[in-house]
Amino acid sequence: MMDKTLHLMLEAGLAASRIVLEVYEQDFAHVIKPDNSPVTEADTRAEDAILALLAHTRLPVLAEESAGMGRIPELGQRFFVVDPLDGTKEFVKRNGEFTVNIALCEHGRPRLGVVIAPARGEAYWSGPDGAWAGQIRDGALVGEHRIHARVHGPVHVVGSRSHAHPAMDALCRHMNVVKDVSVGSSLKFCLLARGDAQLYPRFGPTSEWDTAAGQAVLQAAGGVVLGLDGAPLTCGHKANRYLNGSFVAAANLAIADMARLEMLRLMA
Repeated sequence: MMDKTLHLMLEAGLAASRIVLEVYEQDFAHVIKPDNSPVTEADTRAEDAILALLAHTRLPVLAEESAGMGRIPELGQRFFVVDPLDGTKEFVKRNGEFTVNIALCEHGRPRLGVVIAPARGEAYWSGPDGAWAGQIRDGALVGEHRIHARVHGPVHVVGSRSHAHPAMDALCRHMNVVKDVSVGSSLKFCLLARGDAQLYPRFGPTSEWDTAAGQAVLQAAGGVVLGLDGAPLTCGHKANRYLNGSFVAAANLAIADMARLEMLRLMA
């Protein structure tokens, strides 16, 4: 039986996805926020829908658009982390590589995660029994199946569509990467979770709402997400303005450590 909190998170993700697609299929405008990232009507409306549903849990929510306006509650030991439209740059480009992200964190660690790619009709989630994927048809989930990270065979690396880093080529040579794929948003974590890639190195900062849901899915699939200090990424860091440092996501600890040490060397 699905965890009732996870069920509510999926319900919220699907509701937000319907709003995102409604805006996506129309002419829409975007504005540039102070951090130089775009925001659209889809971001704000989708966040409102998610917050309305998650309110039933009475748990605090760290949500991107609310945080940008200074509305951040005291998070405590259990809280949600929400990005209503991860990959807004991809949304504006209309390439379909954007997601809705919802995570539940306990003691700062992402435990449950929901990642939905509305334009692709794909959904990924984690629960106590592992990681799952499914398709969205007429607003409902179908074809649910377990997914697992794949550690054997040639190494495939996935990188950011909009945030490439010059050290990536050197890292790929060190890791004997045979294929690289660029994709936007938290889809990168999902490609690792379903075994299509083994490594996602991130050079430079991200926000916690960019990573928490994808991290939960990947970890449930058997993978890891580590900061360059070797510790798993955690959430709720007010003093850091909820920013992550550089990190590595990988299909297992051995791949992550090899990449992490090389990243440290390249960034020294």
